Amino acid sequence: MAENTPLPGAEARLLVVMVTLRTAQSGVGNLVGQDIKGLPLQEPQHLVEQLVESGWLGISGTAEELIASRPENPTRITVPSLTPDEDDPGPFTFGRKLRPKLSGWAQRVVGEKKLRKGKTEADVRLLALALATGSDGEGRLGPGGEGIGLDVLSSWCTVDPGDLPQLVDRLTALDWLAEAEVTDTHLIGRLTERVLPLGCPLT
Repeated sequence: MAENTPLPGAEARLLVVMVTLRTAQSGVGNLVGQDIKGLPLQEPQHLVEQLVESGWLGISGTAEELIASRPENPTRITVPSLTPDEDDPGPFTFGRKLRPKLSGWAQRVVGEKKLRKGKTEADVRLLALALATGSDGEGRLGPGGEGIGLDVLSSWCTVDPGDLPQLVDRLTALDWLAEAEVTDTHLIGRLTERVLPLGCPLT
């Protein structure tokens, strides 16, 4: 993720992750209101305005117009820090054809049916996204199924490591995680059979 990105909380970070995937490699992309309304954001317009005011995000028109925009008339967005130049090709190494697949995959993960029906908060959905990214083809978490570091998950979800067990419990109750165990340093477990198809295209 780009440096100097404003990340005051889980909701803002979730929005930043989704916008980053939408604009990865070129720094430019399209966004419509339903892309944002589908996220668990209490004040989506205010969050967009904050990102614009910080200079991290550029949009054509106003935040209100972005929220109201529809697929037939999407809003053009730019993330200047992701715009490549001759000296800096950008932080992403995957090919251009994979970018829309990653963006669509992330949208499916955070909008997964049980997460959506359970009205789960942004930090829980960020953890779901992190676990889908950090699992192997069989759903085991971390390299060789040895788990994912709590410090990594904490930075992803903008929560204290001590708060991770309750987020893990939420995902277990939503049939996202099985055999989950939070040790002093790692989260060990696996994705359930139900969510295995949501594994990251990069893994």
